[in-house]
Amino acid sequence: MLIVALTGGIGSGKSLAGKYFAELGAIVVDSDELSRSVIERGKSGFDEVVSSFGDEILSDGLIDRAKLAAVVFADTEKRKSLEKIIHPKVREAFESLVASSPKSSVVINQIPLLVETDGASRFQYVITVSAKEEVRRERLLAKGFSNHEITKRLAAQVSDLERENIADAVLNNDRDQDSLLRSVENLYEDVLLPKAKANSI
Repeated sequence: MLIVALTGGIGSGKSLAGKYFAELGAIVVDSDELSRSVIERGKSGFDEVVSSFGDEILSDGLIDRAKLAAVVFADTEKRKSLEKIIHPKVREAFESLVASSPKSSVVINQIPLLVETDGASRFQYVITVSAKEEVRRERLLAKGFSNHEITKRLAAQVSDLERENIADAVLNNDRDQDSLLRSVENLYEDVLLPKAKANSI
């Protein structure tokens, strides 16, 4: 088994890279999806988040992620408070998925805040998806983000250079989707699969 972190800033294309890795046979776990699931109504995370941030983040009795994002991206301390609740629960959920995966698997955790949470040491291999800021802004504008929202999100994350400094491999995603797919295929077949097989012997 090979346990891999896949990271990248907002708009870099890490989700697309994760989709390609999954199509090639990797087990891809999205930390954003896990973070949603651990604060669903009925989970301990739900009670902790509502206790910390109040009923104003609720809509129809459920946590409204847009309202929560507006609060935490406007206040660094509140964002850190949320991360203290969510990150340990996400790690626990990921470790449970790893434990139930076949021994020869390539297990990839798609994790945007790898550098920010000092999490690289928990992985055997780290991949960073990088793209120029202007390219990322174009993609995010096309998804419906405002310039103001994009600036706030970018400011809350570390630079591509900081991510690249902790990476074993860097996938440049300034070009088209086919270029990214070819890079993912080469990395998966030439590096990740052989490492996973070697580890399972």
